[in-house]
Amino acid sequence: MTADWIAVDWGTSQLRVWGMAGGRVLAAASSDDGMGRLTPEGFQPALLRLIEPWLTEGRQMPVIACGMVGARQGWAEAPYRPVPCAPVAPGLLMPVAADPRLAVRFVPGLSQRKPAADVMRGEETQIAGVLATLPNFDGIICLPGTHTKWAHLSAGEVVSFQTFLTGEMFALLAGQSVLRHSVGASGWDDAAFAEAVADALTSPARVSARLFGLRAEALLAELAPEIARARLSGLLIGAELAAARPYWLGQRVVIVAADGIAHAYAAALAAQGVQAELLPAEQMTLAGLTLAQAGDRP
Repeated sequence: MTADWIAVDWGTSQLRVWGMAGGRVLAAASSDDGMGRLTPEGFQPALLRLIEPWLTEGRQMPVIACGMVGARQGWAEAPYRPVPCAPVAPGLLMPVAADPRLAVRFVPGLSQRKPAADVMRGEETQIAGVLATLPNFDGIICLPGTHTKWAHLSAGEVVSFQTFLTGEMFALLAGQSVLRHSVGASGWDDAAFAEAVADALTSPARVSARLFGLRAEALLAELAPEIARARLSGLLIGAELAAARPYWLGQRVVIVAADGIAHAYAAALAAQGVQAELLPAEQMTLAGLTLAQAGDRP
């Protein structure tokens, strides 16, 4: 394989790489060497373990990386860019000293001080991918995940954004709280999810009580684990939608995520009269990295 450059999405738990020819994927690889399990000295070896076969002696390979690799605990810290700004801007990638066969650059994350302090790393690249896919898009981009982002886009810039801990809360509650005895590791119930979303939107202040109710109902009424799982997700997403209402109410909304979680958010929004558009997360990441790579050429 002869790649022109290498695209890298480096998250907290996973490292994903693609050998690219322009905007076309020639090869892909991944590992569990996410930021969370590496020291700064471990990033380059982790990257080389995946891409070594794609390198050629005597040629320096451009590498464009986004995500937690540029965090304070990452390979090297790439300073945040304050909003409002374009999600990815030419000439603003951060170069990092690396193996002489590599020319590594990081996509900086975005920051916000008002109306509330907030930061993102990696999602700015997906947002750039949306703008490359939907030129002149104005509206809201929802990026569900461990830390779900709602971003307001106008005139090609991120105007504001807000982060919710919904995905991490689900993982903690389902895996480490008393609810671990009641919530299934798999399975789903659409009706239970929809009911829980509506419940949380109607009475967000009662969500904590509703959460414990999952345990009580499992003990007293043998609540099925898959129903408990769907209700837990619905309560958390419903509480998020209640808080994020100023973002999605009456707006054009695009959801960028993998299929399962994307459809859950789309169903929750559809019940509120919002027909969101769905775009695949990996495709948007690659589109954003391709845009960053093209803008970084000398």
